Amino acid sequence: MSTKFTLPPLPYAYDALGPYMSAETLEYHHDKHHQAYVTNGEKLLEGSGLEILPLEDIVKESYGKNAGLFNNAGQHYNHVHFWNWMKPNGGGNKLPGKLQAAIDSDLGGFDKFRADFIAAGTTQFGSGWAWLSLKNGKLEVSKTPNGESPLVHGGKPILGVDVWEHSYYIDYRNARPKYLEAWFDNLVNWDHVELMFEEAKA
Repeated sequence: MSTKFTLPPLPYAYDALGPYMSAETLEYHHDKHHQAYVTNGEKLLEGSGLEILPLEDIVKESYGKNAGLFNNAGQHYNHVHFWNWMKPNGGGNKLPGKLQAAIDSDLGGFDKFRADFIAAGTTQFGSGWAWLSLKNGKLEVSKTPNGESPLVHGGKPILGVDVWEHSYYIDYRNARPKYLEAWFDNLVNWDHVELMFEEAKA
């Protein structure tokens, strides 16, 4: 199996994100859903002509051309980062300085960014993601359907939240806004967001 389609271990214990995300949710989401994207993506990569590319480029190159591969590669890419965008005792409004400065100048400050990000996730109809990304040198908040990400729209994701029902239904049932608020305020790993912000600017 290529390393591009390998299920990464969670960076914390299954029960480490409680009470905001349960062990049951993480077990299903990581071990079943993400594993399925890995298994299917690996099969669909064979013979696609994209085998030698890094994962990011597989996502970009398959978009609009190879739906099956794109759906699985896109979701694999999204989830590899999703696990790292969370940590126990995360969230809060104390952000690394450069990231905070960019949020202030590009998005009108932390409170407006928080509201806009949660609104993007709440209003994404059906399955999808809400994002903070760097595009044309500026931060922007967006939403995408299914397994799409800013990668295929000219941006570089630095924070994303999964609003597929498997991400929250066990814990929040149909209360997606409640999930998004709890996630943003208690789980976000701002250090990983800062790391991806620095990489996106490089």
